[in-house]
Amino acid sequence: MTKSEPKKTNPTVQDVARAAKVSTATVSRALSSPERVSKKTRDKVSRAVEETGYVLNHAARNLRRRDTGTIVALVPDIGNSHFSNILQGIETVCAGKNLKVLIADTRKPSMSRPRISDVLSKNNCDGIVILDGHLSISEIRSINPKMPPIVTCGEWSDDPAVPIAVVDNLMGARLAVTHLLEHGHTNIGHVTGLLTHKPGRDRLEGFQAALAEGGLDPDSAWVFQGDYTLNAGERAARAWLDLADRPTAVFCASDRSAFGFISTLNEAGVRVPDEVSLVGFDDIDISGHFVPPLTSVHQPRRAVGEQAAKLLVKLLEGGHPDQESVQLEPWLVVRKSTAAKL
Repeated sequence: MTKSEPKKTNPTVQDVARAAKVSTATVSRALSSPERVSKKTRDKVSRAVEETGYVLNHAARNLRRRDTGTIVALVPDIGNSHFSNILQGIETVCAGKNLKVLIADTRKPSMSRPRISDVLSKNNCDGIVILDGHLSISEIRSINPKMPPIVTCGEWSDDPAVPIAVVDNLMGARLAVTHLLEHGHTNIGHVTGLLTHKPGRDRLEGFQAALAEGGLDPDSAWVFQGDYTLNAGERAARAWLDLADRPTAVFCASDRSAFGFISTLNEAGVRVPDEVSLVGFDDIDISGHFVPPLTSVHQPRRAVGEQAAKLLVKLLEGGHPDQESVQLEPWLVVRKSTAAKL
């Protein structure tokens, strides 16, 4: 009878620590939060992991830490490409941190406030990214005070303690109006976004500021209140058609409103930019393929999503974001919906 070989055991974190000549705590930091250790130490631990054949048991680690390994993104319209681009950025960062992203469409009838609160409990997720400006964080927390960390993305929060990743809406509106002024337009209108939300108010404020800087009276400018939708653009266009003194250029607070505006004018036989120049905001994927291709303020949506995810990861790792608010700069993409005033 041959003597049986000793049973092999799986390498442990202690084995890795011995091979790397560091403490087990350092190994844990290097594997779970590599940015917290030096590159030299990371390389030592990485070599030790390869030498020992150690496999990190994420499930066991999450159980010990009571983590779910999941974050929830609350989106108001999952079919809107504006939000899908942001979600791509969020998922890219989270994938690098072994975090799953669950997406909840807050406009579904089944997503009542109590239901949202239940989904967002600490037992179901580790953190939350809110893309829906209609949601009141204070209201949600009043229903469930024990919420995981929260970051707002693309919107401003009614809770000043919540970190924010957003585009500079004031700057974007100024870019749009300055472009129209440079083309000789002095009668410029605006179709607003939701003025109950800060991004909409910022775009209106940027519109007014650019007019004032151009020597025009912002109080006398034609302003039509909208809500970023196609229907808002259609209603604004019908109102524009009824004007005796029509603006020769219009800045819309969203591309979708601009599309509705242009389509309604086309039906009335009014051509863009021959009779009116139009600028949108967002630069969504279809903007360059619309007829005419739309001049628009480009939001770096994927980068906004990435910044939001980084802020949340920082909170999940027990740190505090270096900046509570990250504003990314937009830029203007000039296409064929704007022309010099005749």
